[in-house]
Amino acid sequence: MTDLPVPSSWLWAAAALVLLALATIAVSRWYRRRSRRRELLQRLARISFEAVHQMQVPDGMGGYFHVDHLLLMPRGLLVLDTRRVAGLIFGGDQMSEWTVMARGRRFTFENPQPALYDRIAAVKALVGELPVEGRLLFSNVAKFTKGIPKWVVMLDSIEVEFPVVDASMRDPETYPAVLEIWKELCKQLRPSPHSLTDL
Repeated sequence: MTDLPVPSSWLWAAAALVLLALATIAVSRWYRRRSRRRELLQRLARISFEAVHQMQVPDGMGGYFHVDHLLLMPRGLLVLDTRRVAGLIFGGDQMSEWTVMARGRRFTFENPQPALYDRIAAVKALVGELPVEGRLLFSNVAKFTKGIPKWVVMLDSIEVEFPVVDASMRDPETYPAVLEIWKELCKQLRPSPHSLTDL
């Protein structure tokens, strides 16, 4: 039995099909990430009067803290740290590391609460008496098995904790002063080199 030669045009066609499949997968992933980003920014716009994203806040000692999202809300400012962690998360307020179980593997990451407290303190130092709070926003691909730790909010429930705002919620007596504080704060921020977290 003799081996029949494979025409080189078939090899080129097979290689082109493989490249086309890889390009389709890459474009599909890029589009899904872009859609998730757009959806996140739309949600944040609905719950805030003003917002800045991916900024660095002065830490008061010559350095900067990265802040994913900083929102001007009816009750003050919100520092929002976003996390996309897929799997079951075992985490709590008193744990230094949180454990993730996903797809047959296990890994840990540092408890994000202390870093959030530092970011909140840095913003508070710049805005005086204006209330500042913070949240760790996790994507819906995360599941906390032992209850949700303090200051953690899931993407699907952010509009429950922070209802949609409209212009009528701006107190005409206090909002101009709050907006001035916001503008002064924004002057002290600088763009962060970190990319936007996909949720």
